[in-house]
Amino acid sequence: MQHPTQSVKIKQAIQTSDFEQAIVLADKGISQSDNGAIEFLYLKAVAQRLSKRNQQAIHTLDQLIERKPDYGRAFQEQGYCFKTLGQSEKAASGFYKATRFNPALLASWQQIQQHYQSTGNTIALAIASEQIAFLQKLQRPVLGAMDLMYEGQLHKAEQVCRQFLLKNKHDCEAMMLLAEIGIKLKVYHDAEFLLESCVELYPQEPRAAHAYQSLLLKLGKYAQALSFIESRAPEDMHDRKLKLAHASALSGVGKLEQATSIYLKVLNENDDQPQVWLSLGHVYKSAGQLDKAIEAYKKAAHYQPDFGDAYWSLANTKTYTFDDTAIAKMNAAVKSVSASLDDRIHLYFALGKAYEDGNNIASAFACYKKGNTLKSKTLDFDIKRVEGAMENQKAACTTALFSRATGCPAPDPIFIVGLPRAGSTLLEQILASHSQIDGTMELHDILGIASRVSGQKLSYPHNLSELSDEQCCQLGELYIQQTKAYRQGAPFFIDKMPNNFIHIGLIKRILPHAKIIDARRDPFACCFSGYKQLFADGQEFTYSLDSIGRYYNSYLSLMDHWHNVLPGQILTVQHEDVLDDLPGQVKRMLDYLDLPFESACLAYHETKRAIKTPSSEQVRQPIFQRGRHQYKPFIPYLDPLFEALGKAPETP
Repeated sequence: MQHPTQSVKIKQAIQTSDFEQAIVLADKGISQSDNGAIEFLYLKAVAQRLSKRNQQAIHTLDQLIERKPDYGRAFQEQGYCFKTLGQSEKAASGFYKATRFNPALLASWQQIQQHYQSTGNTIALAIASEQIAFLQKLQRPVLGAMDLMYEGQLHKAEQVCRQFLLKNKHDCEAMMLLAEIGIKLKVYHDAEFLLESCVELYPQEPRAAHAYQSLLLKLGKYAQALSFIESRAPEDMHDRKLKLAHASALSGVGKLEQATSIYLKVLNENDDQPQVWLSLGHVYKSAGQLDKAIEAYKKAAHYQPDFGDAYWSLANTKTYTFDDTAIAKMNAAVKSVSASLDDRIHLYFALGKAYEDGNNIASAFACYKKGNTLKSKTLDFDIKRVEGAMENQKAACTTALFSRATGCPAPDPIFIVGLPRAGSTLLEQILASHSQIDGTMELHDILGIASRVSGQKLSYPHNLSELSDEQCCQLGELYIQQTKAYRQGAPFFIDKMPNNFIHIGLIKRILPHAKIIDARRDPFACCFSGYKQLFADGQEFTYSLDSIGRYYNSYLSLMDHWHNVLPGQILTVQHEDVLDDLPGQVKRMLDYLDLPFESACLAYHETKRAIKTPSSEQVRQPIFQRGRHQYKPFIPYLDPLFEALGKAPETP
């Protein structure tokens, strides 16, 4: 593990211009580090540049960027090196990339401001000048905390921000920044409270309002977001950002026609808006209008040829097939020096799907691997932490915890849990075809309540035993109240957030009569399907074959625990059994839910409803078997997965 005094010694050597000593100490730190040596590589590059060894510094920075491709300060250093070498375009590119990954780097903004002045790029110059003015107005500790946040040092950033707020209570910028840090740390309840307070204290600050409504949308609190947006002054509704947020909220609550209307009006003002075309495509896809969705995604790619998300959205329909021309365009875009890291990640996943459809398995896996590797380097994910969290659930949630039924007595919720890509969307579509069940979406409310409970003196989940009957009842009622906006009036409704399997203990404490269905799939098919899926948010364990295999095993172990402490209260439904015997599994699920059989559940693909998951088009078709063994051609590449799972597929 990196020793904190080592970096201090290197910085001291740099400050006293003892660059040789700094480089020696940095090399020692790199050799001893077990966490990527990011800071040591950065300090080594700084020492090399300051000692006029720019080419060596560039080589060190290449190593650093290979390990952490979103490290803003590395690109800033790159910019300085190229500037010294007289390579102005490469320097400008370095400074520009630095601002993309770390918008708090004032020096990089000032450098590209000079570049835009010399090249006459007035639009880019105005953007840079505006950001410079904003950063220069910030109090120094706030700017420092912002810089730390963008470089991934979230806990340090939080500490600096909180210390500043102790002396400058209710400072708007510091409150918004602390909320942003909270979002990155996934402490959503605290972030929401901060932004809500900010809006109340500074009603004329549009950035606070925008941040608040953006968080509500991120958390899936679409009804609350819609109410907040529509409460804004009428003159504000002419603002483009607010219009788009309004459309997103409307889409979230199922008002797809109204959302579509807003997007089309915005595009009517200016066709060249790739992000809006993308959002419109998502609405069309949710509504089952696949042809329109595909055309919208193509428009997005037309206006921005390296727009990775547009190509990935086409791939993510699961039914679209790329032609040779599109594959050539994607290959050109992913190799372009101007392509952003995010675009490259999306393009690699889209290319993987394109090559897989063409049965070019070697190229498909190479692209999936590149996409996953790049994505994983942008994440602070440690599978050991997740495994520990699941072990904590087992330790805290014993049989004694559920010895009596506490909480809200409402029987309304049906939770479908499991791993992503395990067939949960199919189960939801089947059950939502029943007249007494509303389908909703992947609701964030249980995760939000878990975050709220985490703030207690005893850490979650160990504090579940400390919750009083009244508290359990209040939390259950809060869940029922928050989810009303997503229901259409049926007595029961589905919450299809897969990750809720971790929180079954919390669910059963606050909603003892809730039903829970565990959607389970063959481990090889499930894990590989997750590996080749680029998720919009979360599911960070899927970007490594080793991590996804270990996660699957931890999931199985935790589900075994829930079955032991909650006997008979959870129904496991195997995806392959649904494919083989749809009527039998439908009857089994409805019997578990104490509901009468309805034939509409067998004709689930005819049910018209908004579906927001990647499987939306697949569940609008009758049962098919072609996805069952999609992993088999990739078996030669999946050894890390098999090792993590502790087993491999049987060979014929």
